[in-house]
Amino acid sequence: MRSIRPSFTVRRGGSARRRTSPLPLVALAAALALTATACESGDADAGAEATASAAAGGEGEITIPDDIKDKLKEHGIDIDKWKDGAWKNWDKDDWLREAKDYVNPIIEGLWDPDRMREAEDPDRSVDDSDLSGDQGVTDPTPEPVNAQAVPPAYHANAPEAGKVLFDSPEGTMVCSATVVQDPANPGKSNMVWTAGHCVHAGKSGGWYRNIAFVPSYNDKAMATAELESATKEQVAPYGVWWADWAQTSDQWIAQGGPTGGDGAPYDFAVLHVKPEQGGNGKSLEETVGSALPVDFNAPAVPEVDSLKAIGYPAAAPFDGQKLYQCQDKPGRLSINTAAPTMYRIGCTMTGGSSGGGWVATGSNGKPALVSNTSIGPVESGWLAGPRLGEEAKDVFDGVSEKFAGQ
Repeated sequence: MRSIRPSFTVRRGGSARRRTSPLPLVALAAALALTATACESGDADAGAEATASAAAGGEGEITIPDDIKDKLKEHGIDIDKWKDGAWKNWDKDDWLREAKDYVNPIIEGLWDPDRMREAEDPDRSVDDSDLSGDQGVTDPTPEPVNAQAVPPAYHANAPEAGKVLFDSPEGTMVCSATVVQDPANPGKSNMVWTAGHCVHAGKSGGWYRNIAFVPSYNDKAMATAELESATKEQVAPYGVWWADWAQTSDQWIAQGGPTGGDGAPYDFAVLHVKPEQGGNGKSLEETVGSALPVDFNAPAVPEVDSLKAIGYPAAAPFDGQKLYQCQDKPGRLSINTAAPTMYRIGCTMTGGSSGGGWVATGSNGKPALVSNTSIGPVESGWLAGPRLGEEAKDVFDGVSEKFAGQ
């Protein structure tokens, strides 16, 4: 197992410096690193014997719906080989890229407690050329805000929060995510909000694999040493939910990359999930008891009094096993003048918190999700997230409508 390394990795002459004045073009370009990058990576070969399934049949019987089989066949994927490890083949020709190509058959038992716990950080550094053109409004760098531990049980204090687990060419990875309300299925949502880079590699690749959501991971905030012998029920008390559909922005697919680039302001994604073992007929929202509305009409940055970011930071000094949060008044961060301005807050959360929800008072006066963690600097003193607008609503509506009435 590799040691944990900070995922916001950028070096300036061998060291990193934090600025308190507005960032000019060169300094901003050198300060940002995508937290796909703020995801954590481990060993993709880990895991015990697993059985591929998209639905459980009778006693001990696992079945694959015909539509999943057909979609896999279209791309030359043999389901038996897939479940035996063929999903680890990341050849460019076999890496599904287009929005319509998403497939994610359940591999039952793949996400065991060890595999969940041991996801680590991929060491990446920023590519300055990806962040050229900073001509928009960027406010002074915010002062760091120390991340505060969410009190356990997490289900009582942040029931919508959880982890997104997935496999990439770099290994087993982890992000954070939020259960959100589904207008097409009131009170029975199976929708989860996260970052685009937690589901798709952007312009250089395609969809990640074995994408799953674990609500209230380590709900009782057990120590890392205790987790080494914890049962799956202790680690994932509300189950493992596989993403039978994922959708991100066209801009992220076309422009996103390991350092964010022009795709960063569109770095959001929505998952539709189903329980690994069929569940008890309850939706995700019913299972965890809560879901946040998404506000696509949140106030402009200067009008927002406070934002709370929540997630599972995994790069040092954190280890990814506990839930944290930061609260701060946001400032503005612009990648270029053509893209929406991003929210930015002071926060010391590190890699693994990426995709975690940002909560503010919505347009109706109640708490709502208004953004998600996307990018941050090497010293983890601040985080930035996209301001959700028309493009984000299109992604959200697309998933909701696809599963309306189901």
